[in-house]
Amino acid sequence: MERITCDILVVGAGIAGMRAAIEAARVSKGKLDVIIMSKTHPLRSHSVCAQGGTAAVLREKDSFELHAWDTIKGADFLADQDAVEFFVKRAPREIIQLEHWGMPWSRTEDGRIAQRPFGGHSYPRACYAADRTGFYEVSTLYDTMLKYDNIQILDEWFLTGIIIDDNTCRGVTALNLRDGNMYYIASRACIIATGGCQRMYKFTTFSHQSTGDGMAAAYRAGIPLKDMEFVQFHPTGLVPSGILITEGARGEGGHLKNKLGERFMAKYAPERMELAPRDIVSRAIAREIMEGRGFKGPEGLDYVVLDLTHLPKEVIYEKLSGIREIAMRFNGIDIVEEPIPIRPAAHYSMAGIHVNIYGATPVSGLWAAGEVACVSIHGANRLGTNSTIDCLVYGAVTGEQAAKYVLDRNPALLTPVDKINSEEHRVNEILSRNGDENPYTIRRQLRDTMDKYVYVFRDGDGLTKALKIVRELKNRFTNIRVEDKGGIYNTNLTEVLEIDNMLLLAEASIVSALARTESRGAHYRLDYPKRDDKNWLKHTLAYYTPEGPKLDYIPVVITKWPPVERKY
Repeated sequence: MERITCDILVVGAGIAGMRAAIEAARVSKGKLDVIIMSKTHPLRSHSVCAQGGTAAVLREKDSFELHAWDTIKGADFLADQDAVEFFVKRAPREIIQLEHWGMPWSRTEDGRIAQRPFGGHSYPRACYAADRTGFYEVSTLYDTMLKYDNIQILDEWFLTGIIIDDNTCRGVTALNLRDGNMYYIASRACIIATGGCQRMYKFTTFSHQSTGDGMAAAYRAGIPLKDMEFVQFHPTGLVPSGILITEGARGEGGHLKNKLGERFMAKYAPERMELAPRDIVSRAIAREIMEGRGFKGPEGLDYVVLDLTHLPKEVIYEKLSGIREIAMRFNGIDIVEEPIPIRPAAHYSMAGIHVNIYGATPVSGLWAAGEVACVSIHGANRLGTNSTIDCLVYGAVTGEQAAKYVLDRNPALLTPVDKINSEEHRVNEILSRNGDENPYTIRRQLRDTMDKYVYVFRDGDGLTKALKIVRELKNRFTNIRVEDKGGIYNTNLTEVLEIDNMLLLAEASIVSALARTESRGAHYRLDYPKRDDKNWLKHTLAYYTPEGPKLDYIPVVITKWPPVERKY
């Protein structure tokens, strides 16, 4: 296996990854070689799909304490409060930094960065660029990254494994899709920023590349995954595609209505209505559909509608033009005149690689940032617009930490041959499989299972069925066939590796959900409908074993805000 070396390796080139690479290059002042590796071009990362905004305290009437409280309450008190306080204080400097790098924020009439309301936030603190915020953030970061000569971009490289020796990260193994060969990238420090894993669901807002590769690699390498039971379902996924309809549409005044024409959120969150936190709005929509007040949809995708027809046309043209284009292109409707069919879609992983307040894993020389990581600042339910700012803050923090680590310690570049060969053997063994099972059938059945049993409402019987099915799928996966045995751009192989990753992560999610016998945030069990702080005010840690995940628990950090009943 060919060896490539660098001082700092960033895996993933979305908002978190590019921000980390830039910060590492800045802090090192050109002294360190930085490689940023991604399985897609940076401008095609899933981060471009972020639409509605990025949260930060910018106004005198707002405050860090208020942002922290909103985040902690929204998280149903599972967030680590020291991390939340650190996070909200770092957020404004990232907004201003993007401004200096050329980010085209939407503006108020007096020229200030515009901010809109978002669910769960008690002050309008969502900075936005129309309804294409993620696209413009990615473009700004990419243009900035190109200015650094010590950053090398490797796009269309697929992460297969993280190499850890003596509890220290030594680098990663990866497939170069262009030449079909595996490489060992040896690095003195590594940052994982590969995003989420919710393509293990069928009805999801996620891009097709969001298959949890970084989470799975860390999990296989012995690093625990934290809070895997907590999956956020965005209330407004476009039916039938699942494409995201930004919460900004509700922030601008959109109404949710059932087939009776009722604005039903008055029953579930009378004070916040459509701008309640996402878990509450998703459960409200799911209950309306379950109780027969939804519209009949295709393939069982019954729905309610998001109505924007009462808004001034100028608001839609200026602030929601992307949503209008999506609805016209994919559903043939003009949102100026017709409501949008929506239902909750798998959207975000509150879960991720277990890291501390600075994004450091338990392994020396290895950090994680963005959605792949669980600090935890989102707890059991993330507030909208706290994700892109999470990527910016922790991209900057981990980039700085990694650069200082290398500059201070200058760790050796090592080549643990046995572990590298083991990873190469694992991939080659999968490539050589020529069994009777079609991997794409397994993928479809995995996604159908997750949609059916591990959705907005869960119960013990359903989760038990889901676990049985997923474990059967894991067994069948050993008998798959990979049709394409070639090298260059072998997407058949990479898709099979993605399926392997998703099966592992789905199993960890289901086992964690079965164990948590309470309802908290996005994890709602019909058989345990109450929050149970006495027994479950703690984080789940899932450790990999060949037989399945082994669970452990650690306490939630409480600083100022003891848990109270969550009302909106």
